[in-house]
Amino acid sequence: MKHLLRKIALLAALLLPAIVCAAEPMPVATSFSILADLVRQIGGERVSVTALVGPDEDAHAFQPRPSDARRLKDARVVFANGLGFDTWMERLARAAGVTEVVIASAGLAAQDDAHHGHDGHDHGGRDPHAWQDPRNVTLYADNIQAALSAADPAGSDAYRRNADAFKAALQELDAKIRRAVASLPPERRRVVTSHDAFGYFASAYGLEFIAPVGLGNEADPSAASMAALIRQIREARVPAVFLENVADPRLLERIRRETGAKIGGVLYSDALSRRNPAAASYVGMMESNLATLMDALAPNLRP
Repeated sequence: MKHLLRKIALLAALLLPAIVCAAEPMPVATSFSILADLVRQIGGERVSVTALVGPDEDAHAFQPRPSDARRLKDARVVFANGLGFDTWMERLARAAGVTEVVIASAGLAAQDDAHHGHDGHDHGGRDPHAWQDPRNVTLYADNIQAALSAADPAGSDAYRRNADAFKAALQELDAKIRRAVASLPPERRRVVTSHDAFGYFASAYGLEFIAPVGLGNEADPSAASMAALIRQIREARVPAVFLENVADPRLLERIRRETGAKIGGVLYSDALSRRNPAAASYVGMMESNLATLMDALAPNLRP
């Protein structure tokens, strides 16, 4: 009997590390926070996701560090958005010896970027902000599911179930946005944003987003660029202005006073938010943007 117990104890000791190892989540790396959340939605508890560019951070201005290359080397799967948005991620991966980067937008028919090269960021003529249309994110989900399943075949069923549930949530999100925007009269569907990142949203839901002339990401816009912005808002009869990079309240007051447009608040384009819990996930970010738009354009019609 003692001999049998010793055998059982030895077998348990041999198997325990394998069991613990199998229970550890698979390390995955992504370029930016929105993509990281999409991977978490599909991967669930089976993955541990790192975003090199975190919430409230600008992927355009990101400067990789040596520690970032090490983070990629430790990942089992590496994801980038593609479409010219995060080309630095692919270069960093090559430097880290990563043989494959999964392009989450692969297979997407990208829109033309009418203002490509704005703010000094040339996206090669394609608008990379495809996640601003939830229907595109369905394709992202399929690509993410396939990549995670290839790296972790044992989790394939879980990834498929998670992807199906997430795609159902995306359909609900799309329907919610569509109903809300459809309630707006045509003259209330024009807004100004400081970052030309909402082309897919505009095309999907029938809004017009105008990127101000000359502002971009300037910390201290010139008198000429301010005059051009004010003239543009007046001529377009824009009911609301969303300037993500304008923090000076005196500047906002001048825009409001000289144009009559309402300062509509913050829209999230390229990153989730750590400061605003409502925009800490992809679906939450899109719902937050919708609520902000509706509050500014037709507060009595907010969903």
